[in-house]
Amino acid sequence: MTTVLCVPQWQGSAAPNAPRLVAGARRVAELVPCDTRVTLPVRETAGERDGGVRSFDVIEENTALIRKALAGTDDFVVTVGGDCGVDLAPVAAAHARYGDELTVLWIDAHPDLYTPQTLPSGAFHGMVLRTLLGDGHASLVPDRPLRPEQVIFTGRRAGDDSELEYLARQGMRSHGVPDFEAALEGIRGPVYAHIDLDVLEPTVFASMCYPEPAGVAPQRLIDLVSAVDGLVGAAITEYAPADPADEAEAEIIRRVGAALRH
Repeated sequence: MTTVLCVPQWQGSAAPNAPRLVAGARRVAELVPCDTRVTLPVRETAGERDGGVRSFDVIEENTALIRKALAGTDDFVVTVGGDCGVDLAPVAAAHARYGDELTVLWIDAHPDLYTPQTLPSGAFHGMVLRTLLGDGHASLVPDRPLRPEQVIFTGRRAGDDSELEYLARQGMRSHGVPDFEAALEGIRGPVYAHIDLDVLEPTVFASMCYPEPAGVAPQRLIDLVSAVDGLVGAAITEYAPADPADEAEAEIIRRVGAALRH
């Protein structure tokens, strides 16, 4: 059984078009094949900054709602955002269930390894993975942080000096666009796949908040997701459509969602 958990959160992003993530989350939830769809009642307004995290109270509240929703199901869950911050509780839940055998495949143009001290905007979606690794706002860090060796990046082609220094210092495995598929070498389940749609080539798929040039062709993403062995959960995030009815982009999302249940 597959459940799509829709979390139309935009407050974790600092992009001018971030409010489009609300409609984007709802559209993705419609497109991903599943047995059950659940949409969480998240706030639409911005919240208060705390400890270097903008809209912290909204992020904390939504994280608690996601955690509660996940506790009530044994289904394969595809969490749909909204911004990347919606994946905090799902990844933490997968780690609690599968322990240090879990591999987190971070499919994203950006590493999301900022801290509240290194990201002036305070946008939580840029620090969600660092928080999962135990270095973030104390109220958001999970009880059992990931170990750096559990994370594999692919499609990455951005990152500031502080993020790249951390990545190198921790010896984290990272693949770009040319060696995108190499991320799957040597990994077996359980695997959790985080998919930020900005991994895609923006001239083909334009509806994103932070496009980066020279991205992945949609078919390569679909093929990689289809080839993941032992997938136990996933998220699809950061769809910010100017036109939610764009059928070409909808077909890409539909096929990515279908690939998750290969």
